[in-house]
Amino acid sequence: MIYLLDVSTLLAWLWVEHEHHPRVLRWQKGKAIAICPITELGFLRISTQPVFGATMTEAREMLAIWHKKVQPRFVPCDLEILASATAPSSRLATDFYLASLASKHKMSWATLDENNQHPAAFVLPE
Repeated sequence: MIYLLDVSTLLAWLWVEHEHHPRVLRWQKGKAIAICPITELGFLRISTQPVFGATMTEAREMLAIWHKKVQPRFVPCDLEILASATAPSSRLATDFYLASLASKHKMSWATLDENNQHPAAFVLPE
């Protein structure tokens, strides 16, 4: 199985201070990983917020180093939004798009969100 990462999963993987960093590190060993522009943009956006405090240059460098080490598969955002599953609320719109994108590419969507109900969602074990 190939796993398309959620933004929260990527954040937890790259930020050692993240509460779920150990969880993601345990899980990812031996897994085939994929990434898409939405996940990367979300990582950059959140990493440069005060909670993490990285500059854009630092966040991009973190992502580049991770890319070289992990060599994730690249998944283009080639699913029209109206062809994705309908999210039950606006708060879940991006999640449902990512999960639908993963499903289109015969992948699972790797998330830390234990309440997600999309069929393609794979919640990382504790």
